[in-house]
Amino acid sequence: MKLGRLNHVGVATPSIERSIAFYRDVMGAEVIREPFDLPAQGVKVCFVDTSNSQIELIEPLGEASPIHGFLAKNPAGGQHHLCYEVPDINEAKAWFEAKGAKVLGEPRIGAHGTPIFFVHPRDMGGVLTEIMESPEAPH
Repeated sequence: MKLGRLNHVGVATPSIERSIAFYRDVMGAEVIREPFDLPAQGVKVCFVDTSNSQIELIEPLGEASPIHGFLAKNPAGGQHHLCYEVPDINEAKAWFEAKGAKVLGEPRIGAHGTPIFFVHPRDMGGVLTEIMESPEAPH
């Protein structure tokens, strides 16, 4: 497996609208994508572009959302995960599993429209890690 670039930092938020205002007014973000619902994952998502990556703002779409539990423990929100690109999602999944890492579920389509999976924080130095097939990778 070859680890690619950092695609984004996921930031859980109780309000995407307030977070957009923060990134625009305080951080000086100039490119903020339109928020959209991702019902299969139970979240609303918005990408904020930086010069070399993105911030993924994540708001729960109800109490069943995995972000709901995170916000219950961290009411103001905060860093939720890091996302790295890989050339082949299935090869990456097999590699992590062979290393004994706990892969959380099967690959599924993520917010960028490419396959993703998550690796448990205890196997990733305490950081929930999303692995995403590079948008440039052949599917």
